[in-house]
Order: sequence, then structure tokens, then C-alpha cells
Amino acid sequence: MNRVKQLINKLQFVRAIYWLFLIYMVAAFIWWYVSLENQNAEIASVKYESIRADDPAIYAKVKSIESYEERKKYQYLGEGLTFLFLFLLGAIYVYRTLLKQINYSAQQQNFMMAVTHELKTPIAISHLNLETLLKRALTPEQQKKIIEVTLQETQRLDSLCNNILLASQLDMGQYQTNKQEIELSNITSMIIKSFKERYPQRKWISAVQEDVFMEGEPVLIQLLLNNLLENAHKYSNADTPVAIELFSKDNKIVLNVKDQGVGILPSERDKVFEKFYRIGTEFTRSTKGTGLGLYLCKRIADFHNASLVVTSNQPSGSIFTFTHNG
Repeated sequence: MNRVKQLINKLQFVRAIYWLFLIYMVAAFIWWYVSLENQNAEIASVKYESIRADDPAIYAKVKSIESYEERKKYQYLGEGLTFLFLFLLGAIYVYRTLLKQINYSAQQQNFMMAVTHELKTPIAISHLNLETLLKRALTPEQQKKIIEVTLQETQRLDSLCNNILLASQLDMGQYQTNKQEIELSNITSMIIKSFKERYPQRKWISAVQEDVFMEGEPVLIQLLLNNLLENAHKYSNADTPVAIELFSKDNKIVLNVKDQGVGILPSERDKVFEKFYRIGTEFTRSTKGTGLGLYLCKRIADFHNASLVVTSNQPSGSIFTFTHNG
């Protein structure tokens, strides 16, 4: 919490300094223009005073001075507006870049805190369960239940580690591809079965067409499906269903994951696929997560020359659609 307050104070300080500097520079440009205009008027006045009243070319000289004064006026105005435009353009770029860096720093901080929490929780639960098995005489049913819970926590830990490792490998271009023909129907059914066992209180609706094959990386496709279903489960109430649909039509493979959660605003539908990005502000968000799940889904889709988009579900929620040209 102290770190969050520090980031908020830093952001407010940066904004205050930026606006103070911007106001000062705009005022300096205005002062520069007024000074040059005054100087231009003084020069014209001196030239007017140098003309003799009996000079036969007085009219031509006056016209020449007026033309010079007007030309200089437009020159100063043009240069001033050009410099001001370029300055404001640069100032906007610097401001946006600076805010982006501060926000990215906040995202990384939240990511580190989230990862720490996500790592500690399954470790603590597994540790407690193992201690319970060692210190207490339990019935076979009780032992089985504790072992099942421990396995779920280790799977959760393994999933998190895989996400972090894969994100690093994809970013550094070090992932070793192993594409092959895979049965997407079988993989999807397997993942759905796993989620039904992990979250039995949730209603899972599946419509999986049989014999849907594609060229792909089995591990990556499993991770994509796992992250999409995990995201749907996390951001929707437990009493609402999650629907998974897989079919092949017109030489296209389409996978839909539908939830009835809070939904995603149109302005954030592209941002949710960015690294570390999570809906809401970095300083007030309370939902658990690392911000890597959907980022990896997008990278995996790109890796398979497929598309991944999010649209609104009716009456509420989101639909994530994975489309691959078979």
C-alpha cells in the first residue's frame, strides 16, 4: 500500500512539474513574440523619422517601410506558431512517454506483488496439507481429499511458472517450436474436463465438434485454452455459466469462450492483450492476477497465425474468439 501511495505521489508531482514547465514555455513564446513585435514597431518608427518631408520619394519609402513591417510581423507570427506547434508536439510526446513509463513501473510492481502472492498461496496450502498428513491420523477419504487439494495447488503453481517462463521465452525469441498436427477437439475436451473437476460449483457448457484438427504446438494450445477458461472463471460470478464452443466451418477453426461476467469496455478490448495489463487502474485494483494470461493467449494466437479478439456477450460478459484458417 505504501508503494502504491508513493507511485500516486510521484505521478502527481510529475504532472505538476510538467504543467508548470509547459505554462512557463508558452508564456515565454508569447513574450518572445510581443518583444519582437515591439522591436519591429520601433525599427519602423526610426525609419519613418529618417524620411525628410520634402523627399520626392516619400510615398514609395513609406510604402516600403509598411511592407517591411508587415512582412516581419507575419514572419514572427509564422515562426512563433511553428515553434509553438513543434514544442507542444514534443511536450505531448514526452508527457505520454513519461506517464507510460510510470504506469509500466506500476504494472511491474503489481506484477511482482501478484506473483509473490500467487506463489506463496499454493506453497503455504501444500505445506499445511503435508504437515496435516504427517501429524494426524486421517481416514482414507480425508487423506484423498487433502491430496486432491494439494494436487490442485501444485497445478496452479505449475501453471503460473509456465506462464512466466513462456512469456520470457516468447519475448526473447527463444521458444523452440514443435508444431505438429493436433486434434483440437480432444485437447479442448480434456481442458474442459479438468476445469469441471477443479471448479465443480461452476456450470460449464461445452459444444465441441469432433475431429477438428490443426497444425500447432500442443503445449501452447493447451496453455491458451487454460488461460481463456481461467480468465472466464475469474471474472464472472460463480453462479453464472461459462460456455466453450469449438467448430470448423468454411475451412476455418473457431473457438469461443463465453462468460457472463462484468464485461470489457470497448476502449480496453485491445489493451487486455498487452503485457501486465489488467482492467482498472494500477493503483486501485484488487482482483488477483499477474496480467500475463491474455497477453500469452494473444502471443500464442499470433504464433499460430491465428486471431484472438474479444467482443461483448449478451446480456453481460465477454466472448473471446480464437480463429485459425485451417
